[in-house]
Amino acid sequence: MHKIADVDMEKNILEHNERIAGDNRTIFKKHGIRAFNVLGAIGSGKTTLIESLYEGMGEERVGAIAGDLTGEDDHKRFQDRGMPSVSINTGKDCHLDAHYISHALESFPLNDIDYLFIENVGNLICPADFPLGTESDVVVISVTEGDDMIRKHPLIFSLAEVTVVNKIDLADVMDVDLDIIRKDFRKVNPNGILIETDARGGKGLNELAEVLDLPFTPIVR
Repeated sequence: MHKIADVDMEKNILEHNERIAGDNRTIFKKHGIRAFNVLGAIGSGKTTLIESLYEGMGEERVGAIAGDLTGEDDHKRFQDRGMPSVSINTGKDCHLDAHYISHALESFPLNDIDYLFIENVGNLICPADFPLGTESDVVVISVTEGDDMIRKHPLIFSLAEVTVVNKIDLADVMDVDLDIIRKDFRKVNPNGILIETDARGGKGLNELAEVLDLPFTPIVR
């Protein structure tokens, strides 16, 4: 049974995070940066999705922040693409929070970008409670995770402005029913936006870019 003190402590932590998130929003606005929080489980395709959006955005000035428990694999992938990037290792923390982003922005070349993709730690539970100050949350799931992911993690999907079902080219192979995913999503987020993509193949990226209001040229592969 939770103690009242524990509830108060959690409330204070969340309120503190919201204040810092507000400061981050101010920084983004000051520098004219449109920032997006990209969330999802490990292996959902977050990195590939960001890379593919970047590819379709042509000459736009795009940067990334890569959040992981440890390592710099995604950060290096962004750098190899030519994107300004900062790596955040959270250790045992299962999510990024506004404080992590605040520190990352201190060393980020903010005057060199107009768009920022923040790849959150691979998790569908913890990040839901910690806004970062971005204009939108984009939650990514993959059909390889099964067709029950939304009803198992309803909170994060109910809060997200945009949900992406990725790797739809593998749906038949994985014996996943996309209609189940669509129906589950409508139950938890009746007014939300659901986009189906094959980020590696380019399918659905134009629709996602349109929803996010990104300058984008459809990728032909």
